[in-house]
Amino acid sequence: MKKIFWLVGDKSGDMHASRVMKELNETISNIQHFGIGGALMSEQGLEPLFPFQRFLIMGFVEVIKHIPFILKVESTIKRFLSKIRPDIVVLVDYPGLNLRVARIAKKMRLKVFYFICPQFWAWKHYRVLQLKKYCDFVACIFPFEKGILDKYEINSSYVGHPIMEEIEIKLDKKSFADKHGLDSNKTWIGFFPGSRRTEVKRLLPIYQETIKRLSETKPEYQFLISIVPPPTPPINVGGIDMPSPISVGGNDLPPPRSMREGGRGGIPSFMIQGYNYEIMKHCDFLIVKSGTSTVETAILGTPFALVYKANYFSYFLAKMIIKVKFIGMPNIILDKKVVPELIQSEVTPEKIIETIFYFIENKKEYNEMKTQFNELHNILGTKSASKTTADLIIELGTQTSCLQ
Repeated sequence: MKKIFWLVGDKSGDMHASRVMKELNETISNIQHFGIGGALMSEQGLEPLFPFQRFLIMGFVEVIKHIPFILKVESTIKRFLSKIRPDIVVLVDYPGLNLRVARIAKKMRLKVFYFICPQFWAWKHYRVLQLKKYCDFVACIFPFEKGILDKYEINSSYVGHPIMEEIEIKLDKKSFADKHGLDSNKTWIGFFPGSRRTEVKRLLPIYQETIKRLSETKPEYQFLISIVPPPTPPINVGGIDMPSPISVGGNDLPPPRSMREGGRGGIPSFMIQGYNYEIMKHCDFLIVKSGTSTVETAILGTPFALVYKANYFSYFLAKMIIKVKFIGMPNIILDKKVVPELIQSEVTPEKIIETIFYFIENKKEYNEMKTQFNELHNILGTKSASKTTADLIIELGTQTSCLQ
């Protein structure tokens, strides 16, 4: 029996890893998957050690609050690896914990494969030395990372970006409009508050106020809010019961599929869950929280503005440590400010409205952003990240006769 240990710490990692697992399951028989991951990985046979929701935390302050739990996880993983001796340890993103687990696994003389390498080029540059010391192979999802790793003589490969093969548009604009009661002749403005409770609590009230003000002067606009369903049944995260649905500002979220929101002054918006890519593709302009969604939106080609609003102390620490010019990955990949970035105190209804008007009414700048997104698409290429990564895992396993 072949044994692979996985460690994933967020929902995007769960998606990316599950596709790699699917490729492995279709190529090699009798694989056992253990570790930490979400529902999609469980569908591919993962036997989880902990509830995945406990890992959905972000920000310096939030992580500090969860240190006792993280230490417990690390201790449990150490005992587990010692007991089952997996053929390969596959670590996906999540460097705070994953690099410590890489060190543990390497001391046990286990093969370590890192998929979605830590963003050492942005902050904590010493992590590149940890990759060299503790990992046998690193799979990069941004082309420029491969060149940096080569300078440190780290075995690595650019495998393509997972999002390139994960994006799927199920409904064209007319079908999407019909399904959700939207007017396809209006200008659609979409809002993404994120999936984490803290993100939603910070951003949704600002979005609601923005929509309220816009609706008073722009009847030709229609407003869509992308909502990620909360866990059901309720799960305790860091001592906080996450109810279903989440309650934010007196509104229960999310309502079923889509509806015109009636709370807080009858704000005229449609809350839609389960159709992120359709919202990204079919809207005329978007306001998107920082993170993976910004790359997804850029790949789909819709102009947008990035918003980032964190705990003040978390932001203060990040600003001191992070060494890149931009927050948004599209801007980092293109090495220029293509997407406007609204950060902390700039995340206000006034500034968001100003940004929306600027691009909707300035077609030259609007089309230039779309052109730059085409360039980003070309940079990322057309590789299948899941297939390429699965092949590399098998290759590493074959070298040690563990996945034959």
